[in-house]
Amino acid sequence: MTDADPVVRRARPEDIPRVVELAAEHAAYEHAAPPPPDLAPRLTALLFDAPTPRLRCLVAELPGGEVVGYATCSPELSTWQAREYLHMDCLFLRSDSRGSGLGALLMEAVAAEARALGLDEIQWQTPAWNEGAARFYDRLGAHPKEKLRYSLTLPQGE
Repeated sequence: MTDADPVVRRARPEDIPRVVELAAEHAAYEHAAPPPPDLAPRLTALLFDAPTPRLRCLVAELPGGEVVGYATCSPELSTWQAREYLHMDCLFLRSDSRGSGLGALLMEAVAAEARALGLDEIQWQTPAWNEGAARFYDRLGAHPKEKLRYSLTLPQGE
């Protein structure tokens, strides 16, 4: 690897504004609601303000320092298997950086996070309409599991 190669590395506190921008692009790409206005301090707390951070964030950086993508992950539990796995919540690259090998580097970094935690499985989801992502994950040897994802917003103050 040379200084002219892109890198994937753990996010640092100074990366948070860029990760927030990319998260907003990611939400728009997936036709989802935009992130909350206080996303930066919330991410900072999850990533950096605890002895054992709840969330891990990896960033894809081009030579010259521009961050063009990110992946986030955290350990979760499977009741059926009675063991932990690594849940990858997000993997996103700007459209002009897709197909450059950075997605594979991000996945390798997520896999390294899993191994470092002693975990042997990664789980994630992608929208059914995202054929490009499905092809990418299929090339990695991943296997889709068809499920419906639900979300229930709870009323506050009750």
